[in-house]
Amino acid sequence: MSTAAPLREIVLETPYGRLTALRGGTGTPVLALHGWLDNAATFVPLAAHLHDIDLVALDLPGHGTSPHLPAGSDYSLSGTVQTVLDAADALGWERFAVLGHSMGGAIGTILAAAAPERVTRFLAIEALGALADREDRTAQRLRESIAARRALGGKSLRVFPDRETAIRARMQANDLSEPVARLLVERGTRAVDGGWVWSSDPRLTVATAVRMTEGQVRDLIAHIECPVRVLYADPAPPYFPEGMRRERAAVLRNGEAVVLSGTHHLHMEDPRGIADAIGGFFTAASPTAG
Repeated sequence: MSTAAPLREIVLETPYGRLTALRGGTGTPVLALHGWLDNAATFVPLAAHLHDIDLVALDLPGHGTSPHLPAGSDYSLSGTVQTVLDAADALGWERFAVLGHSMGGAIGTILAAAAPERVTRFLAIEALGALADREDRTAQRLRESIAARRALGGKSLRVFPDRETAIRARMQANDLSEPVARLLVERGTRAVDGGWVWSSDPRLTVATAVRMTEGQVRDLIAHIECPVRVLYADPAPPYFPEGMRRERAAVLRNGEAVVLSGTHHLHMEDPRGIADAIGGFFTAASPTAG
């Protein structure tokens, strides 16, 4: 077994533009997709315990040190899937495995279902499919999202006097330990006059204008052809209750769900335990694309 290599900064040139990432190790190609308002640093603790893989952790558009989408553009999961495929193309990867946490797991679900010829294996942490909504909430959600987006232009970014203050804010907001929050904040802030601000695009804080229904989400899950392993933290969060987690996992053609004690960022708080749960999943032989 090869030793896990420390992650290094790389830049990928894609049709979207410059995409930043962290890369390390050798072996099976694995694209890692972080959660909402996180960044590539979310995979730094776990990467130290993963072996025999070539891990590329992306800063998705509008996150970390990757640029924001142009003015007038909207962030969407399906649009991000295209960017992820562009990143794989820039790496020269025709086929690759996907590791996704939270929002990254939702993106990975769509990617694996929509491009089965590209994805060999899919490991999801704390997500399987996107957050869904009822059909009868479509107009209300759209109105609220458009109003929030139009109001965003008049808001100023919160300025933290120093990064330590930002770290404490992130710890409180997401129930994170100090070392974990520090990793995310150091990559997710930028210096301005008077202190530091979040580097993520403020447009990402606006609620999604249109969500899929639960039936649409499950249809995507049912059409994932590659092997899937889902790691869930116990207790389950209120927005993704235990019943829904279990029902979505049951739709998988070739997958399993593993429940582990921990918080939403358990891959950062207990990286060795998560690495043990991953085991040889990425390096096992995968079926040939049809």
